[in-house]
Amino acid sequence: MKFRALLATLALLAIAPLASATTPSLELPLLFSDGAVLQRDRPLPVWGQAQPGERVEVQFDGRKAQATAGANGRWSVQLPAHVAGGPYELLVRAGAEERRVRDVLVGEVWLASGQSNMEWPVAQTLHAQQDVAEAGDASLRHFKIPKSWAETPQAQLQGGAWQAASPAAVGQFSAVGYTFARELRRVLGVPVGIIDSTWGGSSIEAWMDASMLGLDAAALEAKMRERRAVDARSEAATRARLVGWTATDPASEAFAAAQLDDSGWSPIRVPSVWETQGFAGMDGVAWYRTTFELSAREAASGVVLGLGQIDDTDTTWVNGQRVGGVSNGYNVPREYRVPAAALRPGLNIIAVRVQDDGGGGGIAGSAKEIWVEPVGGQRRSLAGDWLFRTATVTVSTSGDKNQVDTLLYNAMIHPLLPYPLAGVIWYQGETNASEEGAYRYRDQFKTLIEGWRGHWQTPAMPFLWAQLAAFHSGDDRLDARGVVIESPWATLRESQSAALALPATGQAVLIDVGAADDIHPRDKRTVGQRLSRAARHVAYRDEAVVHQGPAFRQARAGDGTLVLEFDAAGDMLAARGGGAALQGFEVAGADGRFHPAQARIERHTVVVRSDAVPKPQVARYAWSDNPAQADLVGRDGLPASPFRTREW
Repeated sequence: MKFRALLATLALLAIAPLASATTPSLELPLLFSDGAVLQRDRPLPVWGQAQPGERVEVQFDGRKAQATAGANGRWSVQLPAHVAGGPYELLVRAGAEERRVRDVLVGEVWLASGQSNMEWPVAQTLHAQQDVAEAGDASLRHFKIPKSWAETPQAQLQGGAWQAASPAAVGQFSAVGYTFARELRRVLGVPVGIIDSTWGGSSIEAWMDASMLGLDAAALEAKMRERRAVDARSEAATRARLVGWTATDPASEAFAAAQLDDSGWSPIRVPSVWETQGFAGMDGVAWYRTTFELSAREAASGVVLGLGQIDDTDTTWVNGQRVGGVSNGYNVPREYRVPAAALRPGLNIIAVRVQDDGGGGGIAGSAKEIWVEPVGGQRRSLAGDWLFRTATVTVSTSGDKNQVDTLLYNAMIHPLLPYPLAGVIWYQGETNASEEGAYRYRDQFKTLIEGWRGHWQTPAMPFLWAQLAAFHSGDDRLDARGVVIESPWATLRESQSAALALPATGQAVLIDVGAADDIHPRDKRTVGQRLSRAARHVAYRDEAVVHQGPAFRQARAGDGTLVLEFDAAGDMLAARGGGAALQGFEVAGADGRFHPAQARIERHTVVVRSDAVPKPQVARYAWSDNPAQADLVGRDGLPASPFRTREW
């Protein structure tokens, strides 16, 4: 018995080191992983976790540094600045453990952040086919941070890995970030890394920490407590609405049948995402049904269905026959041609299976996109109450945190500190372009820029952004003449431009590359190229590059006119289509009523006038959500930014 006990003890002693090896204590931030790009010409901090009191040694290209892990296990060292080059290996040892980070390059590292237009992948852009086919630059790398949130600042990212640009990988890179990096690679000739920290639909408040928002610990905890309570109530209400609907196979087509007892289904308004109609936090598969009537002649001719923008994937049937479907097209208006063979005189049944993978779900878009149109006949609206039930769904409000104060900063920005950066490119603002939020954004945006710079301890860290592109938001408030009274999108663009008062900032104006009917314009190449021009001027001191269009400087009164002066490269002003006449200008007198203005380029100025305004006092340019007609440009064709000569 004693011998057996001794054997058992020896076996346990033999196993113990193995158990320790499977639960290592030495940890590095995920940014320090194979394929990493480190910032050149800056002291290089390296940090992580180890056993408290353990000696840690870091080696990189012949340089060494040591530290001792503190009582909380944290340690950090600083290596000397390194010129561009590589690949190298980063070696970290702590006791018997070591980490080898291989294929490390040193070059330029930029953080790309914001909402969906920065997140938008190469594969879904105007130039996707060419960009993917031509990818193959091992010195251009991308680190995608997964969507994540936290109530307190985190030390470690929840995921992410470095990937080199290749045809297999580049399709999922941030399209703006990829073009930006490719342009810098071409000009600078050094490795470039993009850290992609983005979340579609996010508000600026979510990317700010408590101090930037003026919240102390108690106020922040109160807000979080209130949010948790709201989430709990929302989830409970959603689950209560699902009682009585048993889960069904999400791939089943049983609910598409023309003859079906749908008396147990619930009414739901179309168009509108289901989260706003009592199904908060719900993702998965659900069904919609409605009817429309046709005459015998209409049924014999066929119809076209407009079903709005379905988030994310749909399959659609009419009278039990499949007529269309789109996969992962949350912002794609559905239009399906229905042949006569699928129709009948009298009542016809539409059934739509919707799969939502996160965020908003259901039949969305605008009411004017929901219709049936007989061939050769009049379009009839299908907007209104439909019938609805779920198939297989999950319920959790954890996925809607992209508009909650501090949550994205805590999980997607704070863990990056103090990884050195060359600068930041930012594309965000659509979510804040509301009547209440657009003007407030000017202070918030400056605060975010200065706050991030403070956390990186780099007061002049270059910060560049994409101004909101042209888009028909539907939020402009018009008078009886159709002239804009208030435009949240124009005001938010003005708020973005106000941040140019900060040092080391730059802006890419995009009113000429938007899409009136799509908040996600597909030309991301132009965005990246314009941001790279700003980077060359702001970050790399290239004075020869033209990085912006004409910028309004001042106005002076003329004889029934306003004479507008601009800062423009070479004092060059031009109309995009040629000639001296310009579009997009308006003037107002003492009554504050704006009128379209005649505008002409005269030498280095723009002279604006209107017969309706004998004594103009204020002018504005491109002052709407979708100012596609505005055509003032400068050298190299870069557009002038929207502006007001003074606030009104």
